Amino acid sequence: MANNSDWLPGRRADQITLAKCWLTVLATKATAWKVPETEVTELTGLTGDAQSIFNKAMSADRTQAITAQCRAAFEKLTSKLRFIKSHYFLAPPLTIPDFALLLLDAPDTTKSPVPPPTGFPVGTVRNPGPGVVEVYAGPMEGQPPLDPRSNYGFRIYFGVMPPGGGGASVEAATGAKRELMKIPATGDDLSHSRWTRRRKERFDFHGDAGKTVYFCIRYENSKGGEEGEGPWGPMFSAIVT
Repeated sequence: MANNSDWLPGRRADQITLAKCWLTVLATKATAWKVPETEVTELTGLTGDAQSIFNKAMSADRTQAITAQCRAAFEKLTSKLRFIKSHYFLAPPLTIPDFALLLLDAPDTTKSPVPPPTGFPVGTVRNPGPGVVEVYAGPMEGQPPLDPRSNYGFRIYFGVMPPGGGGASVEAATGAKRELMKIPATGDDLSHSRWTRRRKERFDFHGDAGKTVYFCIRYENSKGGEEGEGPWGPMFSAIVT
């Protein structure tokens, strides 16, 4: 039986077989797996009820009322089976042989590696007010669909350059703002960065009116660091108002 949303057998006789199997295993494993006695007792009662009404439904005495009772009994049994499985049949503590005893496939615990991002993000800017720059990030038009695990978020790199394009002085370049001494070519030349999952990010550059702020964005997966970084998108800029 598949260990997924379709794991429960469709035929009622098979559901009773499954429930009885679990009860047999739980007779010796319930304590170790921390399955409360009340759950085992309820499963025992529901299994007995389902078996009894199923026998009537399969006999010559079957009526519409018995059919309705049978449906209700199996709905309750199904609900209890799903509850026990989702709350107590977990790995660990269960092992692969344990799942086999329960007539279940063991869950796949092998995590698929998350590949580094391959997409190129692009950005646009607007000046909503004095000293404020908003960056809008998104995928480059025309590229293939992006893997959401790889393109988990954006890292926006930025740096400020004095007016006129002559570059910052040594004092400004080594100060708190680490202003740029030359026009940047890639994100590697920018002095600050911010990680975000938002498509719109607001930056505060009060006190830098007239200066040019350069931006460059790349995707990062959930790992971050060098292994989680994607290629640089195109450089773009805005003048702080």
